[in-house]
Amino acid sequence: MKKLHGLKALAFIAFIASASASPATAGDLGVMGHTFAISEHDILEVISNRLKAAQREGRFDQLNREFQRRVEAKVERPTPAPVRTTSTPRTWLFDPSITVDKDYSDHRGRVFARAGQRINPFDRLPGYDRVLLFIDGDDERQVEWALGEMRENGEHRTRIILTNGAPLELMRRRQVQFFFDQEARLVTHFQLQQVPARITKEGAQLRISELKPW
Repeated sequence: MKKLHGLKALAFIAFIASASASPATAGDLGVMGHTFAISEHDILEVISNRLKAAQREGRFDQLNREFQRRVEAKVERPTPAPVRTTSTPRTWLFDPSITVDKDYSDHRGRVFARAGQRINPFDRLPGYDRVLLFIDGDDERQVEWALGEMRENGEHRTRIILTNGAPLELMRRRQVQFFFDQEARLVTHFQLQQVPARITKEGAQLRISELKPW
């Protein structure tokens, strides 16, 4: 029995976590031909040897600077999600319910969700009113549209999520918080194919709309 601090944690996981993929299965085809023992160097030993060699050759500082540049570049501009600019608008309802795989209890040991039970997070969070906006941060039209939506709905309710672009540069320039869909987890979870897109609560479900607002 796993303990979580209250119902909100489970509801949050249910709402934004990506669906778990089922493991692939394959039949045992047996052994064909000769087999050989796999021999490989320990990865830490390989890295250590390369660093020592770089230090001997006077390249250690250069490698360190290159690594730092790569990390900074990745932070400034993460890997984009596989979506395109909306050409054919569409909208649909999304059920955020999950089926619990084990019992969950609060910090006092009181069970609030049992294995096999289907739970809709909006039953536990009736006041949820967030507006999620997905945009390509390199498309100035989409950025302006999202900022207009934020002004209309309120900054406290709106979350602008980039599927492409440079979130830190946008925050510095626009003085507004931007998020980035790392590893396209939300795009995959909500099955988005086009941006800009808006996600809002509609009853006990989510209304997902891929928009063409111009």
